[in-house]
Amino acid sequence: MDLPREVRYRPYEDWSTEELAKINNNVKKSPWHVSYHIEPKSGLLNDPNGFSFFNGKYTLFYQNWPFAAAHGLKQWVHTESEDLVHFHETNVELRPDTKNDSHGAYSGSAYEIDDKLFLFYTGNVRDENWVRDPLQISAWMDKDRNITKIENVLIHQPKDVTEHFRDPQIFNYKGQFYAIVGAQNLDESGFVKLYKAVNKNVENWEEVGNLDFDNSGSEYMIECPNLVFVDDKPVLIYCPQGLDKAELDYRNIYPNTYKVCQSFDTENAKLVGASDIQNLDYGFEAYATQAFNAPDGRALAISWIGLPDIDYPTDQYDYQGALSLVKELSIKDGKLYQYPVEAITSLRDSSETFADKAQTNNTYELELTFPANQKSELLLFADDKGNGLSLTVDTKDCKIILDRSKAGVQYATKFGITRECTIDTKETTANIFVDNSIIEIFINKGEKVFTSRIFPEAGQNGITLKSGDVTGTYFDLKY
Repeated sequence: MDLPREVRYRPYEDWSTEELAKINNNVKKSPWHVSYHIEPKSGLLNDPNGFSFFNGKYTLFYQNWPFAAAHGLKQWVHTESEDLVHFHETNVELRPDTKNDSHGAYSGSAYEIDDKLFLFYTGNVRDENWVRDPLQISAWMDKDRNITKIENVLIHQPKDVTEHFRDPQIFNYKGQFYAIVGAQNLDESGFVKLYKAVNKNVENWEEVGNLDFDNSGSEYMIECPNLVFVDDKPVLIYCPQGLDKAELDYRNIYPNTYKVCQSFDTENAKLVGASDIQNLDYGFEAYATQAFNAPDGRALAISWIGLPDIDYPTDQYDYQGALSLVKELSIKDGKLYQYPVEAITSLRDSSETFADKAQTNNTYELELTFPANQKSELLLFADDKGNGLSLTVDTKDCKIILDRSKAGVQYATKFGITRECTIDTKETTANIFVDNSIIEIFINKGEKVFTSRIFPEAGQNGITLKSGDVTGTYFDLKY
């Protein structure tokens, strides 16, 4: 949504009660609200932020401009969960209300330290000529959810970096706090900077160096870098904007990617034995994935189901964006697997043997098996005219294809109407989560993932097996 700058950066207190009521009433009119995913009360939701464990619960913020489906003066909205499935907003926000975040509280991370939650984020600051000064700043949140901002800037823009310098992620590695920050160098290539806390004081940081992860530098910016440890192997998750498609086959406007590495050389700022770059998700929408190592050792991740610089059908209702299910990460045969946390099964309300259904409530899970050496096609969001979201699982030619050209309101078609990936020739499974306007598909328990938005027309709520011998279970889901 294209709005004037003076609207997008209008102070929160200048919005009248009548204007807010009009926005909220418009949001309510949407036919595409989700059930068991996080979406904004109003306005834009984009990056997940501050994903962490604090005060006995999981904390998750989402970045938000609450006044329309556009990028503006952003805040963080706080949610909590005990099971990583049911998240509840607490009416706490990290607002852009100081000189160090005057033009927005941009993305960042969080970590529990001494019974307080350390929030580490980018303050977006612009001068009268609209020149940006990106500041890496911080705040503390106590157990009563009171937020106190630190006045000092923790990391200023380095001399070898343009204004594109953001998204600090704090993590603890062998008792030492480190942080990585996404950046663009003066030659307009993307890279990542590594910092460490001086004397373990997270209000005092020094640069270690530019992180070496065998990166080609073909992208013009790296956003949202996250370093997590899965079975003691460092996994770098990041968003390389403008990545050369000769380096990685992707179709979305910007990719979300990862590399599995063998070890982390902190002295030389190097991820040793980095794999080739891989797509984290093969669907139409997954970006800005944030991951962290929970106190129990699990690596947990959540993604923005959306993309920058794309208009969505919900824009007309003054909101946009959602967050994915929380996924646990694992490594098998050198591949990164992502699969929803075990507690997701608590949403299963009733079950029946998989079969065609003329009508559903578009809030369900399918657990399916596709036999070897067969081509199967499944229509989801199907209507009685043969329209729907086409999922082809071809275990003979080793391919999965998702086609949304006949499913719902069309948008972003210049980036293509299909997404696909390769698979092995063996029997293949799929767990498919549908939530009214979201679909998340996990192939072989997370070996490959497709995350997408679908905005169905009236009557597009059936399931049709067009071809193949597919077996499995249908679960109604209730939040």
